[in-house]
Amino acid sequence: MAYFNLMSLVTLLSSTLPRFSTDEAIHINSRSVRELLISSYQDAASLHTRKRQRSPLSSTHVFTFLRQPDPETLEISRAAEVFQTTLQVLKNRVRQKYKRDVTATELLSWEDVELIAELSQCPPPTHPAICLQSHLNKYRAISGLCNNRQNPLWGAANTPLVRWLPAEYEDGGREPKGWNRERLHNGFQLPSTGDAITGAQGCMPFHRSRPACIVNFGSNISQALQQQQINAITSFIDASLVYGETPRRAGFLRDLSGLNGKLAVNDQFRDPKGRPYLPFVASLPSACNQNPHGERVDCFNAGDTRCNEDLPLIVLHTLWLREHNRIAEALKHINGHWNSETIYQETRKIIGALHQIITMRDYVPKIIGKEAFEHYIGPYGGYDPTTDPSAANVFATAAFRFGHATISPILSRLNESFQKHEHFPHLRLDDTLFSPWRIVKEGGIEPTLRGSIGTAASAVSANMLMTEELTERLLLLNVSQHMDLASLNLQRGRDHALPGYNDWRSFCGLKRIKTLDGFKEVVTDNRVAEKIAQIYKHLDNIDVWLGGLVENMLPGSRTGPLFACLIGKQMKALRDGDRFWWEAEGIFSQQQKAELIKGSLSRIICDNSDIREVPPDSFRFGNYPYDYISCDQMPSIHLEAWREEKSQDLEQCGTPRKIKNGDFILSSAYAKLVALYFCYHGFKLKGAAAIVCEGYRWSDPPPQCEGNHH
Repeated sequence: MAYFNLMSLVTLLSSTLPRFSTDEAIHINSRSVRELLISSYQDAASLHTRKRQRSPLSSTHVFTFLRQPDPETLEISRAAEVFQTTLQVLKNRVRQKYKRDVTATELLSWEDVELIAELSQCPPPTHPAICLQSHLNKYRAISGLCNNRQNPLWGAANTPLVRWLPAEYEDGGREPKGWNRERLHNGFQLPSTGDAITGAQGCMPFHRSRPACIVNFGSNISQALQQQQINAITSFIDASLVYGETPRRAGFLRDLSGLNGKLAVNDQFRDPKGRPYLPFVASLPSACNQNPHGERVDCFNAGDTRCNEDLPLIVLHTLWLREHNRIAEALKHINGHWNSETIYQETRKIIGALHQIITMRDYVPKIIGKEAFEHYIGPYGGYDPTTDPSAANVFATAAFRFGHATISPILSRLNESFQKHEHFPHLRLDDTLFSPWRIVKEGGIEPTLRGSIGTAASAVSANMLMTEELTERLLLLNVSQHMDLASLNLQRGRDHALPGYNDWRSFCGLKRIKTLDGFKEVVTDNRVAEKIAQIYKHLDNIDVWLGGLVENMLPGSRTGPLFACLIGKQMKALRDGDRFWWEAEGIFSQQQKAELIKGSLSRIICDNSDIREVPPDSFRFGNYPYDYISCDQMPSIHLEAWREEKSQDLEQCGTPRKIKNGDFILSSAYAKLVALYFCYHGFKLKGAAAIVCEGYRWSDPPPQCEGNHH
């Protein structure tokens, strides 16, 4: 909604500009363009300043169930908004001055585009030279930067979602698909994403996704000028949901004062056995729901701020917090000479590997089916630096949202016998949202965790895609009315200008659907196929999220052929394009790999909760007690494989000095021991960042970290 108000202001601003006489030269020379460009930027920047002053939250207010952005994300997206508004003002000015429509690509050279980006305060182009020293660092950057040394931004946080097919904006640049009701698509208007498709009543508030700044100068200029959506997190399967994706967030989540490599825990509440909970968010009191009769429990903090959405998410985040701290403690015991940063990074590396193994081995084959897994992903062949691991727009906006159709309207809570809990009954979904108090005050994580693994997943059918809890009774913080998640998903796809269902079938090598009978062949329910065809009027107009969701599921999967293809292609890119993938050469020793493969979600549950009996595979439903085994029978990772003897160089030069507000990592490069120093977020390094062990001493004194920590 904020976007459309902004566009109205842009149009109004442009219409008040002085009109130029027709005898002025129609030829637009570069100097005229540059002058128009700068004045357009000035008006665009002024417009955004007034907008923020009138409504300080307008650019940051999003529904609480969406990810709350870091300041870095906000800064980049605001710059991108100014960039796009400048383009719109410029086009309107040219229309006023020369009495004709001119596209931005007709007007602008790459030098002009770079100037607008610079004026808008978009980050400058990233050159591979920034990765020259990355060979010294044996751990992935928290932001994903320099994973690919030739293309530093591939997969990094705060970069655009990539396009596998060109965007289809109404105006070619930024207007959402279907927004212009006068525009026909294959001879018909696109149907509304509410009354017409999902049955939603009335209008719902909708805020456009945050735009991203251009990162690839020199590519197709028309595509570069289109609005692209920002991916605030890294694309990699790197456990960033545990650790965050910026140095700022990562620092907040760590126990930096403990000098033990652990993550921070809640300082107010523990479970009955003394196990920790997630820490609270920094800004208190928070907006999370409260027990009307009990002690206040605020929102939890984690690497992914959506952790408070529902109870199973809180449970999973709690498990990974505890697993990190369990491993960190064990590694400190095994390697007493490791400093806190080494313990943290080595533990983070193990947790990241477990995420990759559990996702790719235990989860994805069940989602897309074994046959599709072999076809689209196949065996690992090593790191491929030509593969872009960035998240695709269609994957994030449509395909991976298949999971919304698997959400049950009831959250089960089970006792130690995996029966209905006598003290904590089952809950309706809308009674669990943003309610961390139910974990702290109603039995800890165990009742919800048993319910998650001890209850069969909801069956998806084409005629009942989503529970009414999500389409009619979805309550969100800061939003006063009920919301419809299906409508939001459809509108999000149009906001991102995703091509239609049939175009994506063609992209995947699947047969285009040309007739109603052909559509009925790929959809289980004939009445659903008829209803969709009736609403859309033309099969090429079907939104990709809806079309993919109603397809017949592949054998042994939870998705149809289209989503299996899109998810499979994305997962292969995330694996093959990740220099730090756990199986890649030089990341782990063979002995360590042999231990990591023993890891499983069931083992993590055993090690970090009171549950003593688990299914061998927590992603596969089984009946208790017949399909469960004792935790004593579950394979464990033996961390002795990470034992590291103190090197001769370290014995000779001694352990480098610890510095205040920073730390170091030891790395062996060019057969020499190097201490790589860094400062925590908010501090700046002064002195040599890298010192070398030479001739029984360190080459330089350690640096200092200066500045004020905020």
